[in-house]
Amino acid sequence: MSDDEGSTARQSPGRWSDLKPRLISGGIIALVGITAVWLGGILFAIFASVVAGVIVWELARMHGTSVSLMLGGLAGVCCLLVSIIPEGYGLPLLMLPAFASIGRMHRARLSFAIFTAIIVLAGYGLVQLREDFGALWMVWLVMVVIATDIFGYFGGRLIGGPKFWPRVSPKKTWAGILCGWVSAGLVGLIFLPFLYVGPEIVSISVALSMASQLGDVTESAIKRKAGVKDSSHLIPGHGGFFDRFDGVLGAAVFLLLVEQIVDFPPIAV
Repeated sequence: MSDDEGSTARQSPGRWSDLKPRLISGGIIALVGITAVWLGGILFAIFASVVAGVIVWELARMHGTSVSLMLGGLAGVCCLLVSIIPEGYGLPLLMLPAFASIGRMHRARLSFAIFTAIIVLAGYGLVQLREDFGALWMVWLVMVVIATDIFGYFGGRLIGGPKFWPRVSPKKTWAGILCGWVSAGLVGLIFLPFLYVGPEIVSISVALSMASQLGDVTESAIKRKAGVKDSSHLIPGHGGFFDRFDGVLGAAVFLLLVEQIVDFPPIAV
């Protein structure tokens, strides 16, 4: 949720003024996203590619380039193509948007290229995760991120307390961070019997929550450096797609790594 978690109990009466547009737009995005996840196939590949392309466009705009639309479009197209081309043949397309951006950026070229590569990789990774493990696993992943987001938001606003990283995310508190971890663990516990897996799913869910929060904080740091409050104004109450999907990106990249170092999915005994 990037910069929208609560601070202390001493806040103005308008601290909940953004709640209604957040709930409406967040609900619509969640409905569209979960529907795309459930249907899978080319529809989910298109959804993930559009999201990745829009995020790269927002990132390019924050970096002040005049070719942000071109870079965002290239990222989206490459993400879609690598998702439908036979596995292995399209992998160079994951890196192409990053290389194309190097000569087009006026500042922070290397960091932009790295983030662009991560965003496109995350979009492609989500499609592969859906294909490899099925819709229910993707719903679990999305619910972990949503629970982290929602419980972190309310936990931070209601409990307050020490700030997590005031210079970058001044409204994010440790209370909100911890509430996010607990809620993610509960999501893992709820999904445990439906996914037919071992109890490790609870700790994996907490780790994904942490990765989601790191994605959130990283996006906050990018915005802080760029001097903007929101990545764009496409989503009422949330800002832009980067503001809304930063946690999903972090969780997706982490899950791609988890697959390589632990037995995933964890088998029930």
